[in-house]
Amino acid sequence: MESNHYLIDFYKAYDEDSRLQSKHGSIEFLTTMRYVERYLKPGNRILEIGAGTGRYSHALARRGYVVDAVELVEHNIEAFQKNTLPNEHITISQGNALDLSAFSDNQYDVTLLLGPLYHLYTQEDKRQAIREAIRVTKQDGVIFAAYVISDGCLIDEGFHRKNINVAEYVQTGLLDAETFVAKSEPKDLFELVRKEDVDEIMSVFPVNRPHYVASDGCALLLREAIDTMDEDTFRLYLSYHFATCERRDLVGITSHALDIFQKL
Repeated sequence: MESNHYLIDFYKAYDEDSRLQSKHGSIEFLTTMRYVERYLKPGNRILEIGAGTGRYSHALARRGYVVDAVELVEHNIEAFQKNTLPNEHITISQGNALDLSAFSDNQYDVTLLLGPLYHLYTQEDKRQAIREAIRVTKQDGVIFAAYVISDGCLIDEGFHRKNINVAEYVQTGLLDAETFVAKSEPKDLFELVRKEDVDEIMSVFPVNRPHYVASDGCALLLREAIDTMDEDTFRLYLSYHFATCERRDLVGITSHALDIFQKL
């Protein structure tokens, strides 16, 4: 794929573990794990597609689950292997979310697709990744799919931090002047979507959606305030976030979203 070299270069220099371990970054991790753990039962098998350096895979393996992981980027696989503890029941193989032919149908109870959809730029590719994730998941199994959401990123990186020149993006057509819908290309590294895009992607699949979650809410926008919170205040903020992260009037104001659906 054309985008692969952009990804490889990016992840060679990017410390994903540190992002998820910072106080504000941990909100996305803690929220995702909170929902994953709702559906796990003893003896469940887990597949993580696009596992990165293994933050989620290792956390689940260390809770006693059998985890298989697939990752595209060799640099991430090396870091994943270094992070593996001797008592983990875990495997890692190199592969692409669009082709999981190495895995049989109906094999996993829980399937995580927490990174690949960030980097797929056509509806066809997104649906193919989801189709493969559904295929390898058992009937009644649960798939967790993560997206990068345009409005949270625009508010934080554009209007707040000014890392994005919003006016320039509008002039060049990367942002629609009326709707502020974002357009992304492989060189942009991240595909930005809204919930209506996710709904359209999922409209062709026979699944049940128990949850759609703003997985980090305002955490990136408020990162300085969150990172300086004392532990009691941070726990209170987490409680607020968990109480509101599925509210329909708030789910669009987030940098990451988690679509949770069950294979019928």
